[in-house]
Amino acid sequence: MASFFFHCFVAAVPPEMNNQTDVTEFIFLGFSNHPNLQSLFFLVFLVIYLTTLFGNTLIIMATRVSPALHIPMYYFLSNLSFLDICYSSTTIPVMLMNFFREKKTISYDSCLSQVFFLVTCAGAECVLLAAMAYDRYVAICHPLQYPVLMSVKVCVFLVTGSWLCGLVNSVTHTVLAATLTLCGPNQISHFLCDIPFLLKLSCSDTSLNEFVLHVASATIGLSPCLFTAVSYILIISAILRIPSAQGRSKAFSTCASHLTVVVVFYGTANFNYDRPREGYSLDMDILVSVLFCVMTPMLNPIIYSLRNKEVKCALRKLVGGYVFLGNILSRGQWSSN
Repeated sequence: MASFFFHCFVAAVPPEMNNQTDVTEFIFLGFSNHPNLQSLFFLVFLVIYLTTLFGNTLIIMATRVSPALHIPMYYFLSNLSFLDICYSSTTIPVMLMNFFREKKTISYDSCLSQVFFLVTCAGAECVLLAAMAYDRYVAICHPLQYPVLMSVKVCVFLVTGSWLCGLVNSVTHTVLAATLTLCGPNQISHFLCDIPFLLKLSCSDTSLNEFVLHVASATIGLSPCLFTAVSYILIISAILRIPSAQGRSKAFSTCASHLTVVVVFYGTANFNYDRPREGYSLDMDILVSVLFCVMTPMLNPIIYSLRNKEVKCALRKLVGGYVFLGNILSRGQWSSN
């Protein structure tokens, strides 16, 4: 369904905007330096992907089943988990298939499709993390106004706005990428398609693409990051004014998981996109991108399950319920035999 939507979207681009490229596919060079380790890489990334799917699915189910988690903070968390599933599913399945191919390729349309969904999820997550920071700010700095400021309508608006920001940003970049003239070579020194890599392969003018990329980095990337930083400065200052040590500890525990996720996400994103490209080997580029694109979606549910008592309790009950149900079903089968 997602692929069908994307192809319809690309078909809607006016013919005069379509590129006149001779490139019909791209060759990924990522992990090509280690041909004897392809099977090991496959097993490692398969385990990471399955862990990501399992952990984030558990978080979503726990927030739906447990009444204690029917509050704004966990509504945002379930949407973050869904985003992480989409984000990792955009890149890892293609990577896993390519480990068994001597020539690691992706078609031109599939590359644009990957760019579209990758940029959508990354942009939406940036804005969603800022919305989660606002939720923690209101909860700690304005607790009496929390039910009004974080009503159901406000929460739905913030989540919808996050997706719309990511979608508008992605549509803009994808349409502009579709106008590029790609004359070759068709080799991408990575394991995924992204806007900067396509700009390197273009033999047409990329000034408009680069300008839009800088504007998007400031609005979708930097602005939510600064908003989150300011929110936590105000949160920490409010926590320090709490007289009792127990009160400070309890207040900080409610935002420790989100703060950890924010530091991991923006830290790896900044190192992935804002560091100088010269002076780094292909292996270092791949490692940095793996930390951002592959490890972060897996770590988020682990961080929340380890540092949040309510989530741990809900997950324990959820897993315990399935184990109990499995025991009943197995006993029923045993008695019927």
